[in-house]
Amino acid sequence: MFRYTKLTAVREVLVWIATLIGLLPFYLLIVTALKSDQEIYTTTAMAPPSSIDFSSFVTVLSTTGRSSIPTSILNSVIITAGTIALLILLGSLAAYVISRSTRRWATWVYYMALIAIILPAQLGTVPLYIGARSLGLTGSVWGLILLWTGILLPLSLFLYASFFRGLPTDYEEAATIDGASPTQTFFRVVLPMMAPATGTVAILAGLIVWNDFFNSLVFLGGSRTQTLPVAMYAYVGGLVSAWNKIFAVVLISMIPILAFYMFAQKRFIQGFAGGLKG
Repeated sequence: MFRYTKLTAVREVLVWIATLIGLLPFYLLIVTALKSDQEIYTTTAMAPPSSIDFSSFVTVLSTTGRSSIPTSILNSVIITAGTIALLILLGSLAAYVISRSTRRWATWVYYMALIAIILPAQLGTVPLYIGARSLGLTGSVWGLILLWTGILLPLSLFLYASFFRGLPTDYEEAATIDGASPTQTFFRVVLPMMAPATGTVAILAGLIVWNDFFNSLVFLGGSRTQTLPVAMYAYVGGLVSAWNKIFAVVLISMIPILAFYMFAQKRFIQGFAGGLKG
């Protein structure tokens, strides 16, 4: 039977204090973005706005040119969604073949994927840029999609392979007996059962690609195609101290990825718990 003791009360107070401290940056972000230009310089950072002012959001969303926030959001969405789609398709197929194969090469490929995860991707930036430029893929969202697919494919393969190895073959054998081809068995039977792994891959890859600044700056630099983090950087440099507009851009950049996480969080938690159990 649960007993509410003094120690329990102390723990609750500590949890609430930790929660408030963790939420403090978000509070500052929101109240600053909702302040007018005059209030930014006449009130403290902790003070709430005297009246809610959405002019900062209107200003940043109406920008044009290379640092256009709406265009940058669209580019980031295309790059992130395209990368996730390729990682799910290629990673699941490769992991399925490796996990079901009993040959030695499959084990070697699996361990090579682990090594690729450990090695920092920045080591290959120069040769990758030279190769992408020679193929005409720099300054293009499609080039960045291919780049991120190659960088994150070992991670996707590793996550899927961990789940496939714990999946019994009974369902596949039953589908084969019913006359399903290997392709039909994979896409109609096996892949739907890997929904937790797919959610994990999608969220991890989405966070990495959406928040990327370095590769976007290098491979899209000098072109009219910019992602949201690069546009935010240019916006901060241009506005200098207009923190209400800067924080408005930050809030706008958080909305898509938070919405995606809320949509897929159940699968992500299932996948993470399943990975730990396995």
